[in-house]
Amino acid sequence: MPYLGIQTNRAISSADRDQLVRRASALVARGLGKPESYVMVAFAAQQLMLFAGSDAPCAYLELKSIGLSAAQTADLSRTLCQFMNDELAIQPDRTYIEFSDARASYWGWDGGTF
Repeated sequence: MPYLGIQTNRAISSADRDQLVRRASALVARGLGKPESYVMVAFAAQQLMLFAGSDAPCAYLELKSIGLSAAQTADLSRTLCQFMNDELAIQPDRTYIEFSDARASYWGWDGGTF
């Protein structure tokens, strides 16, 4: 049920991309306290992106999860910004994160909803 989408203007090799997605999946599961078996991560590199009028390295992340609370977002923001800095050398002030709490009845899976 948790979904993390990552878009960045940075280039990354296929091998590094695969490892980044795996590390992101585990990070989201830990950060939300949910089983990794439900986590989905999508990653799009080399996107045409500007932030503050500059094409310097930047990222846009979406984190959606059933039961995501406002009390969790500050810690998740720190964790995800640090992750992007560690993995892709994207400074925290060049990363936007959109957090969304999804209602279980609006999240489909396996022919039904949660």
